[in-house]
Amino acid sequence: MDFQAKYNTKIPAVKRLMREAQELMEPTEDYSAHPLDDNLFEWHFTVRGSPSTEFEDGLYHGRIILPNQYPMKPPNIILLTPNGRFETNKKICLSISGHHPETWQPSWSIRTALLALIAFMPTPSKGTIGSLDYTPDERRSLARRSLKWECPQCGLISSLLGKRPNDITKDESQLIKSVIFKGEDQTSSANNVGKEVVTTKEKSKTVESATDYSTSLSNSNDLQQDCPADLPTEMDTPPGFYLGDKTFNILVAGIVLAISLLIYRRLFLL
Repeated sequence: MDFQAKYNTKIPAVKRLMREAQELMEPTEDYSAHPLDDNLFEWHFTVRGSPSTEFEDGLYHGRIILPNQYPMKPPNIILLTPNGRFETNKKICLSISGHHPETWQPSWSIRTALLALIAFMPTPSKGTIGSLDYTPDERRSLARRSLKWECPQCGLISSLLGKRPNDITKDESQLIKSVIFKGEDQTSSANNVGKEVVTTKEKSKTVESATDYSTSLSNSNDLQQDCPADLPTEMDTPPGFYLGDKTFNILVAGIVLAISLLIYRRLFLL
């Protein structure tokens, strides 16, 4: 991979990626990563599942897409091997990925991202972007099957890891814990935002229901105005002939009184 002839080595991103490619040239027993032969800004990686978890027997292959502004901006991470934790062929949401540029630090590297990914996989998904909630048994089954998974460009992934121990420094260990903590904190925030969105949707539905109800009343008035002429309404009564309940009662009382007077006169005065 002679990138010096293809890229301007004075560009910070190119200079940084060439240095990282040199550092990661020899794979470890836990991870390996390398740029594609024709593209310094796209890498393929393989990581071993974290021990004492449902991923410990698995190998997981993926892509890293790096921006031209790397390391000032974070990479995007895509898993290709079915794993039950993240969707395949989709950018996953981590505090070390392009979904959260606000938490990315230029001091982090591809090695840091791989170590954080290994440690982050066993954590609860909690509905974050690109996450899956497979059962532990389903994940163990996928882990066993992953050993036979082949990448069209890299070949059988079980042959991509080396035997060199993965020596994690104390600083890296603290950094990984920090990355995981931030990821979990963002997941919690995402859930709270999700709840707010649901609440907002419910409020919106309430407003829509009220609007629909108001519209139905308006439509009812329209229908009433469009009633056929043969249906009796108050507007059909000629002016001056409408009798209210009080007027009707007075009229009936007067008629009864007049009849009573006529009967009294007939019986007692004649």
